[in-house]
Amino acid sequence: MRACGDVDESVSEKPKNKPAKDENSVYESVKVIIQALLIAVVIRTLLFQPFNIPSGSLIPTLLVGDYLFVSKYSYGYSRHSLPFSPPLFEGRIFSSEPERGDIAVFKLPTDNSTDYIKRVIGLPGDTVQMIDGRLHINGEMVAREPAGTYRARDAFGRTTEATRYRETLPNGVSYFIIERENDRGFWDNTELYEVPEGHFFMMGDNRDNSTDSRELRAVGYVPLENFVGRAEIIFFSLEEGASGWRVWEWPLTVRWDRLFTGIE
Repeated sequence: MRACGDVDESVSEKPKNKPAKDENSVYESVKVIIQALLIAVVIRTLLFQPFNIPSGSLIPTLLVGDYLFVSKYSYGYSRHSLPFSPPLFEGRIFSSEPERGDIAVFKLPTDNSTDYIKRVIGLPGDTVQMIDGRLHINGEMVAREPAGTYRARDAFGRTTEATRYRETLPNGVSYFIIERENDRGFWDNTELYEVPEGHFFMMGDNRDNSTDSRELRAVGYVPLENFVGRAEIIFFSLEEGASGWRVWEWPLTVRWDRLFTGIE
């Protein structure tokens, strides 16, 4: 009888310890999740933030369906470096100005909330103008060489051949652009733009299909404070119109040759 009593006592002690173990397990799980979230927030705020490309304004450099990392530290930090752009401080800290030719993400100056991505063309104090399809900076025509053709979509969604050029900025940065309307587009002849101090002039590489600083009311000059970061690397890319969640289609829809490629 005593032996049976000992067995009954040992069995009755196990349920008493179980809730404590369950509570510890839940606590540890919650702690790990909170730590992971904090690490993700720090990385996104201070180091790198992922973006995807929804439009063709930077074709042929960036394509619709590209996913890329933007370095947040490249230009220092402003309120736009934080999620939802809280007005905690003005200006930038650890500031470094964008360089001519950088592809950068910035907050649209007209609403300070929409993310835009374009190439830095004009620096503070520069003059910028398009004349017969040719880019002029500070009165000098920017070098441009023919580089074949590129298949692009026109304003009606039809596939057409666009003329491709390699353009080289005064600081030596070189990249491809396309002229869908062969130097006869609406924005191929513009007024003379004078970039204000503390601002930058941004343009897309798809010159006839880019809403950029040439449209002063839509974009205009971009304040340094509005810069989010510099585009660094394409880490994933899907064909235009493909769905990312359909992983079984990836062998056919992923642009494998674009994965982990640097951005010029």
